[in-house]
Amino acid sequence: MKRTAALLLCLLPLVAATALAQGRDAEAPIEVEADRLDLDDRAGTAVYTGEVDIRQGSMRLTGDRVEIQRNPQGQLARAIATGERAYLEQQPDPDEPMVRGWGRTIIYHVAERRMELIDRAELHQGGDTFDGGYLEYFLDRRVVQARSEAEGVEGRQRIRMTLQPAQ
Repeated sequence: MKRTAALLLCLLPLVAATALAQGRDAEAPIEVEADRLDLDDRAGTAVYTGEVDIRQGSMRLTGDRVEIQRNPQGQLARAIATGERAYLEQQPDPDEPMVRGWGRTIIYHVAERRMELIDRAELHQGGDTFDGGYLEYFLDRRVVQARSEAEGVEGRQRIRMTLQPAQ
């Protein structure tokens, strides 16, 4: 019983840090720059076009067109960015490197902290890189799933990765 209590006390800072990183971004205001906005407040959607740049906490999303969907509580639920080189970055934890992703389409599922990078997809975290047709990254679990072919991917784009040795 004492071992279990000691283990739980050791894990509390890790749980708190993860919650802090998640809460920090979710509680930050959403700042948007674009050339045009089409807002449907009742449906909870906003479509921005023209060199869109969206920021919330450590999260940044850019593209030629970005559609934001909000949940009934008014929080960002999902963002879909499209363009020749849409971009998404977020720092999963204050002690971890920034995660950066590119693709012709990026779908960011906020509650799941999951990003889909589609067509000419590229993902960087620290010195590790992944390239391919479709990449899916789970920020909290640090899981990457990659495919050379998927819906929305032009042709077959082979998977390439570079993993840096552990320090």
